[in-house]
Amino acid sequence: MLRIVAKKVEALIVWGRMPAKMKKLENLVFSSFFEKLILMIIGVNSITLGFETVPLIVARLGSVLTYVDLFCLYFFTLELSLKFYFKRMSYFKDPWAIFDLVVVAIAWVPAAGVFSVLRSLRVLRALRLISTIPRLRGVVSGLLGSLPGLGAVSAIMLLLFYVGAVVATKLFGATFPHWFGSLGASSYSLFQIMTLESWSMGIVRPVMEEFPRAWMFFVPFILVTTFTTLNLLIAVLVNAMQAETETAAQERDREGHLEREKMLEELRDIKAQLKELLSK
Repeated sequence: MLRIVAKKVEALIVWGRMPAKMKKLENLVFSSFFEKLILMIIGVNSITLGFETVPLIVARLGSVLTYVDLFCLYFFTLELSLKFYFKRMSYFKDPWAIFDLVVVAIAWVPAAGVFSVLRSLRVLRALRLISTIPRLRGVVSGLLGSLPGLGAVSAIMLLLFYVGAVVATKLFGATFPHWFGSLGASSYSLFQIMTLESWSMGIVRPVMEEFPRAWMFFVPFILVTTFTTLNLLIAVLVNAMQAETETAAQERDREGHLEREKMLEELRDIKAQLKELLSK
């Protein structure tokens, strides 16, 4: 507890010694206006990167696109540098800050030799919209939180596919080697059937011409995989999103409560100072 208090006192001392101009700069860097400016530049940069894939636009505005891309890169680098300067090592405690750093660092990779492929990953800068917009961050956090549940459901689906592929290979492999001649071919055919893409006229009905009772295998497989297992995946995602939304709401309530307590404390201090002045 004493260490925490000491750190807070030290932070206040550093803050008090900070020049007024630097305080204004820090307030600007972490202001809502600056965040909106970042969003706008990310949008412009994403559009220019898309224009670079159109030969006609590159032929006419190639140099302009290059200058705009360099401006965006320098701006993002300056932004991250300022945030690191003000936050110091605590900057790396935020996973989204590390994500932004990696995305911007990729753009500084030389565009020659073996690194030319990495240079094309500049378009990842568009993903900074995820780290900048709180609602998008909540969606991604929900997806990451659902990974354990998704892993369990995916394991069940893989087991079903393995069992179904083995059965389909033994039943239909000799007559239809193109679809069910091997375990891999059967798995891919069953995946196509699960997605309901040309499953009836493309695969099942030709198989039923040779094996009229083949529907007794395919119909239960579709019911189990398509209408049950996939719905389980959706249910896991929805639950994770709901949990993330509730957590974010609780965090906002806690921050609002702390802010109100802080304001009340400041008002009490002001009231005490006024009483002291009036008493004199």
